[in-house]
Order: sequence, then structure tokens, then C-alpha cells
Amino acid sequence: MFCKKMFTLLSLLLLMTTGILTACESNRGYNGNSANHGADVTGADDIEADSGKKVQFSIAYAAGDPATRQAIAAAIKSYMQLHPDVMINDVAEMSSNAYLDWLKIKDAVGEFPDLVEMRDTEAFAAADKIVPLPSDLVELFDHPPLVDGKVWNAPLFINVPEGIIYSKKAYAAAGITELPTTYDEFLDSQEKLKSSGITPLVVGGKDIFHMGFWVNKFLIDEVYAKDPDWNSKRTAGIVSFTDDNVIQAMSDFKDLFTNYVNKDWLSTGDNQTASILVSGKAAQLFSGTWMFSQIEEADPSFEYGFYAVPDREGNINVVGLPSPSGWSLSAEAAGDPDKREAIKDFIRFFFAPEQYSSFLARLNVIPSTTDKITYNTGEQMKAALDLIKDPKVTKSLKINNWWGSNLIPQQFRNWYYKLLQDMIVKGGSVRDYMKLVDAEYDRQVKEN
Repeated sequence: MFCKKMFTLLSLLLLMTTGILTACESNRGYNGNSANHGADVTGADDIEADSGKKVQFSIAYAAGDPATRQAIAAAIKSYMQLHPDVMINDVAEMSSNAYLDWLKIKDAVGEFPDLVEMRDTEAFAAADKIVPLPSDLVELFDHPPLVDGKVWNAPLFINVPEGIIYSKKAYAAAGITELPTTYDEFLDSQEKLKSSGITPLVVGGKDIFHMGFWVNKFLIDEVYAKDPDWNSKRTAGIVSFTDDNVIQAMSDFKDLFTNYVNKDWLSTGDNQTASILVSGKAAQLFSGTWMFSQIEEADPSFEYGFYAVPDREGNINVVGLPSPSGWSLSAEAAGDPDKREAIKDFIRFFFAPEQYSSFLARLNVIPSTTDKITYNTGEQMKAALDLIKDPKVTKSLKINNWWGSNLIPQQFRNWYYKLLQDMIVKGGSVRDYMKLVDAEYDRQVKEN
């Protein structure tokens, strides 16, 4: 009931604040026989020009991660080189706002993108801002998640595990010869690194999304690995942020930041973390596999490893379930036949084996397509893939990636992360802060 009410009111709110989308110049026709997902990557025969006029559409995605931005920009450039009659306007930009906030601003000023990387699928679908993925594109993907019985996204990749990316040199200098098998052993390693004179962990807290790596590591260990439906129970008032398991998770989070993280974490950007790691200013970074290419570009000779941080019982719990996110067509663009066909053709191009394998290799991520895509991987990515394949490893999602009855209020995640930043800076009581979290969660549920 909460979700239905939230969607309805959000729909009205977004529609009231949305201006008229910028009109496109487009009179170009298509043959309607675009290549299948196993076809040649060029797709050169997919589009037939009849007037020489360009079809234009805008594209937007979360641009906070340099590797992702470069990989998507490369795909856009390659497509336009092969299709000079199509103009793709890349409107993604680095922003101090969280991606959701940035996207809502674009919507409010009448600039909602035609093709958009969608992460808050249910909210934007309920507001009629996006449409279901065309059925002839759905077949490209391996069991994409359903929302209200429909596929809304062309998933860029399967969610990948996050873990410790560590300097082998720093570990050796600190006398760490074996990877930790429990969380207490992990803390012992942090003490050894600290005693060796190096900052144990670098955090890019200037970017609010970066806070989610550690926040969700502890929430998954203490909450979601044991109860995947915790969010729905919180919405119903059955559980609380002041319960012992959440208090434990946030206490671990606070203690880690207080003792082992770079002092300037709040002014450090996510895009600075790779250079800080390879320069030897910090020994470790907790992040995802997409960071591997950035690290190797920063210093090709840097020797590093990757592992998942165990919980206190020695269990391994990681991000690894699929979620409804990926490329989505805007409702406005879907209503323009030329623009719709151009976007569909670009999506086919994006996920065609040759192009898609390059994208996957740049980010070190797992393919979402039915086609079996392979690319060369290093030892670090192999370690991540082993986590996904291991049936003893619990796979979960982050607090804001659940959907259906487990969907949280749309604005809650960023508010929560910022409050936790305040808790660390001020050294506040975890329990007192969690009382504030409960009150805000209830307020947002009621408001929505």
C-alpha cells in the first residue's frame, strides 16, 4: 500500500514540475529491421537514411565514476562514427548532486534525457517518465528483473561484489602474510597497517554515493544477509533502526571511520581514491571491480589484490543480486518513432558482442546479456567472479537497490548517508542518531 501511494503522489509531483521536453528535429526513417543481438557490432545496415537529416537524442548516465564515463563515451563515439546521420547528445556531467537529485533537476527544467541510465525505476515508471523496454530488446538479456510484471531496463551489467583493493607492498611492509578470515582479523590487519606508518583506508566521502560502500557492507552483514525483507518490515513498523543488529552495523561503521580512514575523507572525491592508493598514501580502498582499470591506468606497475571482507563469524556476504536498473527509454522519446528506432538501434549496438566486451573489460564487470561474452581478466577480477560463483557466499543488495515491498522512500538514502557523515564528524551516539533515522524514515513514508 505504501509503494502504491508513494508512486501515485510522486507521479503527480513529477508531472507538475516537469516542463515541456526539448523538441527534437527528426524526419528520418528506419527500415525497422535492426540487427539481432548476435549480429555484427557495426549495425551499419540497421538504419536507412532517406533525407540526410540527423536524428538526435540525448543520453544521460551517472558520471561520477571516470571509468564508466569513459566506457560509455567511447561507445557513443563509435556508434556516431558508424552512423553519421544520428547525433547522440551526451548530457551526463560531473555534479556535486547525487545522481537522483541531478536527474530530478533535469526533469524539472524540461530536460529529461531521451535515453537514461535508470536506477530509481519504480518511481520514474510510476510518474510515467519512462516506458517498458521494447519486447524485441528484452530478449537480449538473461532474466532481467521485473517491476510490476514488466522489464523497464536494459541492464548495463550484473551487480558486482565490492571489497578491499589492497597494496601488496603495503601489506608486506606491515607483516600481513595472510588475508583475514574474520572481521576481527581484518581489524588486526588495520592495526598492523596503522602501526607501519601508512593510512589503512582511503575513502572518497566528498561523493555521497561513495559512503554507501562501507555503509552497506555492514548493513548486509548484520541485516540483509539474514533478512532480505528487512526494508518492508521497517516500512510496516515491525523492525527499527534502533534494533541491535542495525546498532551493531552502524557502530562498526563509525569505529572504522574513526580509527582507520584518511583524515580528509570528507573532502576527498571518489575519483581521487585510485591515485591516493597507488601513490602509497593509503594501503587499501573499499570499492567495486570497476576501479581496477583506473588503478592500472594510474600506475601499470602497481601490484594489488582484491578480497571480500568477512563478517565476525567468517561468512562472506557481498553485493551480487540483480536489480532493476540500466538503460531506459523516456516516455517522450518513445512517442517519436524516429527517435525510438534510433535509440533501439543504439542499444543493440551497445550490447553487441564486440562493443559490449570492450565495455565490460573497461569496467571489469559481469555481462547481463544472454550471449556469452568473454574478455581477458586479471587475478583481481577472477577473485570477484569466484565470489559470484561460490554458493556459500551470500549475495545481497544495497539499502536503496531493493524494489517492490522492499523499496525505501526515494530521498531516504542520501539523507541517511549524510546523517552518518555527521555522526562520524561529531562523534555522536549511534543509538541517538538511529532514533533520528527512525523518525525521518517514518516521516518520509508518511509524506510519500
